[in-house]
Amino acid sequence: MKQKKDRSKLITEQRNPNTFEIDCKSTLEIVDIINAEDTKMIGTVYNERHNITKAIDLIVASFKQGGSLFYVGAGTSGRLGVLDASECPPTFGTDPKLVRGIIAGGTEALTRSIEGAEDRHEDGEQAIKDNGITAQDTVVGIATGGTTPFVHGALVQATRIGATTIFLCCNPNINPTEKVDVIIRPITGQEVITGSTRMKAGTATKLILNTLTTASMIKMGKVYENLMVDLQVKNEKLKDRAERIIMTVTNLDRDTADKLLNKAKGNVKTAIVMHKLQIDYEEARKKLEENEDFVRNVVMDK
Repeated sequence: MKQKKDRSKLITEQRNPNTFEIDCKSTLEIVDIINAEDTKMIGTVYNERHNITKAIDLIVASFKQGGSLFYVGAGTSGRLGVLDASECPPTFGTDPKLVRGIIAGGTEALTRSIEGAEDRHEDGEQAIKDNGITAQDTVVGIATGGTTPFVHGALVQATRIGATTIFLCCNPNINPTEKVDVIIRPITGQEVITGSTRMKAGTATKLILNTLTTASMIKMGKVYENLMVDLQVKNEKLKDRAERIIMTVTNLDRDTADKLLNKAKGNVKTAIVMHKLQIDYEEARKKLEENEDFVRNVVMDK
């Protein structure tokens, strides 16, 4: 019979002394307790900024050699990875294949719990194979508790094929058996509700994943100033945002910005360069290509 793992020593599985009596508090008191615990997460993420920086530089290196970023996780960790990946195309105009999320249990696990899916090391290995991951890619294994077999299996296989590997864990003294390139370890402490890592650990994870992709996209030229100039104009909200970005950068009125966006075939970057340099669409695209698609590099002297 397989021996069960004792996870009682994991800090994320221990009781939080600040919430022993949360069940007899008023609604407002419960909200205040949760908020007080959540505010601590900013500091835990800040403490990992150097490791986060290393991870971002590795992700950018993968992108520049034609690779992709893969998040791998189970439960909340997997859902957060899929969420972050799914938000990159509309925000940064990326190919959906550039950032992808892999969750134990597959698509069904996004909307309902499939707890046993995380327990098979071999399924994590197979997920890497099924997704065609190569040495040019980066794999981020997310396991807030640190022990998820599915995630460790994925990291083992990713390491085996030479991919860049990053491990995100919220417990001290938990290390992957496989060699990874970077460990990001925000120590989020005991949860408000014992073991419910969808709370503080999940919050810290969301902050970190946001930072990994956002900073990577900035380094890939997807942002000009603090504007998402590579957004895809796929609905009215995004069209409105695209027009307002052009208006902000060029001081044009709404109608003129709309006409410029149409001339730029819906591409905000191209529209900005066309206006700044007073050139046509083809010339603007050429200049962007010559400058690795960085708007600032094209217009810096204007």
